[in-house]
Amino acid sequence: MKSEDAAALLAPAIESPGGAWADFGAGDGTFTRALAELLGPNGTVYAVDRDADAVAALERWAATASTRVIPVAADFARSFDPPGPGELRLDGMLFANSLHFIPDAEQVLARLVAWLKPGGRVVLVEYDRRGASRWVPYPISIADLPALTRAAGLSAASVVATRPSMYGGAFYVAVADRPPDA
Repeated sequence: MKSEDAAALLAPAIESPGGAWADFGAGDGTFTRALAELLGPNGTVYAVDRDADAVAALERWAATASTRVIPVAADFARSFDPPGPGELRLDGMLFANSLHFIPDAEQVLARLVAWLKPGGRVVLVEYDRRGASRWVPYPISIADLPALTRAAGLSAASVVATRPSMYGGAFYVAVADRPPDA
C-alpha cells in the first residue's frame, strides 16, 4: 500500500490535526507517513517497531523528510515507555496490521491504553473475513472488536472505513476512545 492510500484509509479516523500519537508496529513507515500527513505540522508520531532495520530506515527518512516523526526501537507487545520529557501522554494510538501478530492482544492493548490521555483515540487497521495464516496469525475480525475494546477500557469500536484486500477479505479501520473521565 502506498502512503497516500494509507492516508485516505485513515482519514475518517483522525478527527483533528495535531497531538502526540504512537504508531505501534510501524514497520517501514507506510502508515506512519500517512498519520504524520494527517496530523499536520503540529502533530508528532512516535513510530514504534522492534525491527532494528525498520527503525533505522525510519530514522533516515525522518532525518530528511519530517522532524515530527520519532522512530523508537521497542517491542510494544512486551513493554513500552513513551520517549520524551516528563509524563508524556498520547493523544492517539495507531495499530495498523500489528495487533494480529499478538496472541494476547487484549492484554497488550489494555496495558498500552494507560499511556493514552482521557478522551484519546485508538485506531485499528485490521483484516476482516480472513482466517489465520503466517501473515495474520491472530486475526481480529470486526465481530471480535467489542471484546477487544471492552477489555482495554475503551468505548465501543466503530468501523469508519473498509477496503478490499488484494490478499483476500477486507481491511477495516475502527476507532475506539478512552473515556474522558478515565
